[in-house]
Amino acid sequence: MTEQLPAWTATVLGYPRTGADREAKRALEALWAGRADLASTERALAGVRAATVRRLNSLGLPAHDASIPSAFSAYDQVLDAAVAVGAVPPRFADVVGEDGRVDLAGYSTIARGRGADAPLEMTKWFDTNYHYLVPEIGPGTAFRFADDRGVREFSEALADGFLTRPVVVGPVTFLLLAKAAGGSPEGFAPISRLDDLLGAYEDLLTAYAAAGAEWVQLDEPALVSDSATAGVEGLAGLVRAAYDRLAAVEGRPRLLVATPYGDPGELLEPLAATAVEGLALDLVRGDVPARPELLTGKTVVGGVVDGHNVWRADLVAALARLRTLEGPAARVVAGTSTSLLHVPHDVTRETALDERLRGWLAFADQKVSEVVVLGRALGDAAAVQEELSASARARADRTGAPGVVRPEVRERLAALTPEAFHRSDYAVRRLAQEEALGLPALPTTTIGSFPQTAEIRRARAAWTRGDLDQGAYEEFLRTEIDRVVALQEELGLDVVVHGEPERNDMVQYFAEQLDGFAVTAHGWVQSYGSRCVRPPILWGDVVRPAPITVPWSTYTASRTPKPVKGMLTGPVTILAWSFVRDDQPLGDTARQVALALRDEVADLEAAGIGVVQVDEPALRELLPLRTQDQPAYLDWSVGSFRLATAGAGDATQIHTHLCYSEFGEVIDAIDGLDADVTSIEAARSRMEVLDDIARAGFARGIGPGVYDIHSPRVPSTEEIAGLLRAAVASVPARQVWVNPDCGLKTRGYAETTESLRNLVEAARTVRAELPVPAAAS
Repeated sequence: MTEQLPAWTATVLGYPRTGADREAKRALEALWAGRADLASTERALAGVRAATVRRLNSLGLPAHDASIPSAFSAYDQVLDAAVAVGAVPPRFADVVGEDGRVDLAGYSTIARGRGADAPLEMTKWFDTNYHYLVPEIGPGTAFRFADDRGVREFSEALADGFLTRPVVVGPVTFLLLAKAAGGSPEGFAPISRLDDLLGAYEDLLTAYAAAGAEWVQLDEPALVSDSATAGVEGLAGLVRAAYDRLAAVEGRPRLLVATPYGDPGELLEPLAATAVEGLALDLVRGDVPARPELLTGKTVVGGVVDGHNVWRADLVAALARLRTLEGPAARVVAGTSTSLLHVPHDVTRETALDERLRGWLAFADQKVSEVVVLGRALGDAAAVQEELSASARARADRTGAPGVVRPEVRERLAALTPEAFHRSDYAVRRLAQEEALGLPALPTTTIGSFPQTAEIRRARAAWTRGDLDQGAYEEFLRTEIDRVVALQEELGLDVVVHGEPERNDMVQYFAEQLDGFAVTAHGWVQSYGSRCVRPPILWGDVVRPAPITVPWSTYTASRTPKPVKGMLTGPVTILAWSFVRDDQPLGDTARQVALALRDEVADLEAAGIGVVQVDEPALRELLPLRTQDQPAYLDWSVGSFRLATAGAGDATQIHTHLCYSEFGEVIDAIDGLDADVTSIEAARSRMEVLDDIARAGFARGIGPGVYDIHSPRVPSTEEIAGLLRAAVASVPARQVWVNPDCGLKTRGYAETTESLRNLVEAARTVRAELPVPAAAS
């Protein structure tokens, strides 16, 4: 490690890793399906990595100063760290080679499970729509630097002429995000293993140095999250000790420690007090340190370009903020607030978008260009005056554009009264719904979607291209709905859904039919593993021009005597899984979406649909990372759901669905939604949520998921029955519903049919075990 400071003036903390045309997704799925071997898959992934590095260089990040991050992952960066330090659960020990490496097949097995071996639990990455795999750490987990895939990927780029900056999940965050492995003593916390883990990180840094790395980026986002750090005593001392130790590694690369997604607050001081050379601060969600002297002698990456949304930056304001870092800092580098993992690749590909709207947007490539401009401006603002002026013009144009503000929407919101947010007491509603629906104890249903087959995707693509006319497409959809309804009746499900064959995505489908939204053609963003979504862009005031779901729900009801469940996506989830306007408070935007959904609920009810599910899987996702900011969020998020649903009559059963959440943190908010039935993810975590539900005294219907749909494995009847027995042991049986964890869109029909058959049989088995009054209620 030399003493000379790097030349870089701009960088990004990460970049989309699926490839501009989702090449990595296709390569992995071909491997999983047996259409490709390991060697060809590795070549395909190497091609994506090489293209990424070259693209970043072409956008202005130099090849030889470590400003280009090496942040690729075949599935998940937390899984990468777990494999690198040997934290592979014992049930997957056979996928680890004698040299400690895990090949792509074994890596995929850990992520996706096999047979009776459940995969690692999956949950949300801070307040984003990305999902990470949760490491399982116990007192006996044997940490060591085991798998050098990251080092090999760095060397691969170096051989191609690019000195990159490896990016690794930091040791503190890795353990704070981990869960105690099965069999751990009560009260065991993975963070207690920090000293043991650091030895593996020391060897990792040494390996990177030997390979020629000059900088390594260690991501520590847990330091900005109160939930991640809750209950950890002496965390500041742990952070200080950890980075004192890593900084003492002889011959190591320089260290850039990043704290994205917020402000590290008081934890910046112990981190800055160590000998790490660089700090990357999120100055979009966070703020300039109140004590700038903490930055003395450091290279500071000022994250002034939002890596989490798609709007063009105010470059003049961003430059001013960067200037405040100058002085104590040894060098100021323009950067992104987070990895660009959360935004699409390139807005110039969106030729179908309105040209004016496109001028307001910046995807990953445009954000790289923005930090490059800011880096140049730090040296000579006059040299980039035209770029700074163009940024200001775009923001001014957006403010006055038609549709950004619609007076009729603002007037309707202003006229709302408190009564618009409340239904009758649940006890009254329950009796009305029992009489209307006539369901058995432990009623069975699904979350909504059924497998989106290749035939469905081909038909939708042909209709979109104009190769299939509207009448033929609708006939295709009716045939698909008939098939799904017949399957549910044959399986014996109690409440039927139409399977959503017409929907490309649970948010995009609604965005396409609401004014104020735009959708993209190529705006793919990784959600987890090979799963990608295209978040819509919410740019203006929201209006529902016409009913959205009513025709398909009423058609379904005409095909079965069973209760049919109408399916809507809730206002918070529509916001969370869209790129939302940043020119007004989120709560105002949520209430606009809620009014549109309120009208849809009313139309479904008028059409005779007696069960309506308003999904809010993202309720926990948007929860602010700092406790002090959470009450205001929970107030408007719960309020927007109630605004959407409170117009329903007593006999209309309102369901909601949540997944990938630490439910204990928001259990009061879930209760506050006042839904008649709440279904939640629970299978992969083996019903951990039941303790939270029981403690909260949750009195309405609850459907803890009994079938993990994010794994291809089929749960047995006995496995599901065991989960159900745990549920009825914690919650009164009359409240319990039986359902999968989530929608079935990503699964195949063979596994879906077998799993649902087991689910129905398990429900019948446990129903027969109930005391007679409970079974008859």
